[in-house]
Amino acid sequence: MDHSDADRFFRSMIEFNVPDPIGSLYVNSFKKQLRGSTSKDEKGQENERIVDIICYCVNPNHFHFILRQVSDRGIEKFMQRIGTGYTMYFNNRYERSGALFQGKFKAIHVDTNEYLLRLSSYVNLNFRVHRYGVQALPLIRSSWDEYLGKSNKQYCEKDVILGQLRHPSEYADFSEDALIGILERKLMEKALLME
Repeated sequence: MDHSDADRFFRSMIEFNVPDPIGSLYVNSFKKQLRGSTSKDEKGQENERIVDIICYCVNPNHFHFILRQVSDRGIEKFMQRIGTGYTMYFNNRYERSGALFQGKFKAIHVDTNEYLLRLSSYVNLNFRVHRYGVQALPLIRSSWDEYLGKSNKQYCEKDVILGQLRHPSEYADFSEDALIGILERKLMEKALLME
């Protein structure tokens, strides 16, 4: 609905990506203030991740991730925590109840490198695939700028993609070409449905 909601979802992606449940982000923020804002847990050890985030796009009404599972059932735990935590936040904030997300999350195993490259373009540029209006753009969070080196944030494990190329501009060119193909396919599918 607004920047706070978008930022809260994004914060969930980062803070829920740990082996042990942290409970409420709100309560956890006070614990962090007491022990200092570091990536260390209460015992002073570096926090481990349950998934590597390869790329992401969080749109106003849906999101996409490419994740690499690091721990047993990591993707399942990560998605459950985000879904539950964000639904509780959203329902509390807007005084509503019930499900926020439609059904279970959908997961597809990426089994070839070519599929990985094309899918990363689709995910990183998903906000352009759906052609959101200017009003929605401030609410979108995507790893696209991180991939192009235009962001100081380093949330993604980009080497699996960018390590195959000489320069991020190569990835930008590849992704822009892939986007053209994706948009053409969408138009063709729409035309076929209208026949």
